[in-house]
Amino acid sequence: MLSRIFRTEQDGAAPGDGHEQVVLCHDRSSGLKAIIAIHSTALGPALGGTRFFPYASEEAALEDALNLSRGMSYKNALAGLDLGGGKAVIIGDPNKDKNEAMLRAYGRFVESLRGRYITACDVGTYVQDMDVIARETEFVTGRSPENGGAGDSSILTAFGVFQGMRASAQARWGQPTLRGKRVGVAGVGKVGHYLVGHLVADGATVVITDVSEAAVNRVRAAHPEVEVVADSAALLQSKLDVYAPCALGGALTDATVGTLGEFGTSVVCGAANNQLAHPGVEKDLADRGILYAPDYLVNSGGVIQVADEIEGFNFERAKNKATRIFDTTLEIFTRATADGVPPAVAADRLAEKRMREISALRSVLLPGARRG
Repeated sequence: MLSRIFRTEQDGAAPGDGHEQVVLCHDRSSGLKAIIAIHSTALGPALGGTRFFPYASEEAALEDALNLSRGMSYKNALAGLDLGGGKAVIIGDPNKDKNEAMLRAYGRFVESLRGRYITACDVGTYVQDMDVIARETEFVTGRSPENGGAGDSSILTAFGVFQGMRASAQARWGQPTLRGKRVGVAGVGKVGHYLVGHLVADGATVVITDVSEAAVNRVRAAHPEVEVVADSAALLQSKLDVYAPCALGGALTDATVGTLGEFGTSVVCGAANNQLAHPGVEKDLADRGILYAPDYLVNSGGVIQVADEIEGFNFERAKNKATRIFDTTLEIFTRATADGVPPAVAADRLAEKRMREISALRSVLLPGARRG
């Protein structure tokens, strides 16, 4: 195995100043090519999932790992966890390239970081994959219940997004319910199909789209009343009250926001990471009167679930923590209004404040403790 390690910042660097560590992992025998990015350990070990995806290039994979790991720092901080932010990507097609040897080789790279990074599931990786990785390292969460784990983190991810959406409804329409509202869900895979269940139960009219026919069929089998449209373009033009991007990142482009504004969408709240395609989109949303619930705030239920596994998983305890996403989302909206900034900016400020304060606290040497 070969591993190249790059440091751009010292441990405890100020939030936003760069990544602490980036590891390029290559195991010739299994074909593994992976990147582990640690953005910050200011609050504790970096926790974030492993994405298995057929990137067009190593450069694209690196960019995704850097963006996702930074988002995890902010997500974990805003969720009140004593964990930093990290993320990993494995380059390849999970349906063709994934095998036991590759996953175990990857687990050895995670182990080599000696607890600075703790992994979990993400796009293209599943509970059974975490069980395989755990045969080589203890620094893995999202394992199966029979192996002492929390199981599918999509369950509380969707629950948390629903709490954020309820808070958005409270802020926009005065009631914490989606009853009578038309909600469009783009992507009904791991998280999206659970979210649809919450919305239907709450009385919403739900419209969905997904590139996977199997994913759409699964939702329709459980909820035949759900409407289906051909693609994301059709969904955006469906006169939605709420748009929920739940697939890959970058969904909120200039064109997307323009379409949402044209067709009268009032709220954007979804499960996808890194929804804003570039800086400035959050201001465009606000200028058009569209309330945006920051993605890393509302989709933190999954990381809350797997973080609970570290000390011994209890589902009800984790669910109670995820329920607080409702209150935090309302707090962010209140701060945004008071400061005259978009909610995404208010969320960043609150997360950075916590990272800064706790990082400074840890610089104080307690009696009997030693540095290093």
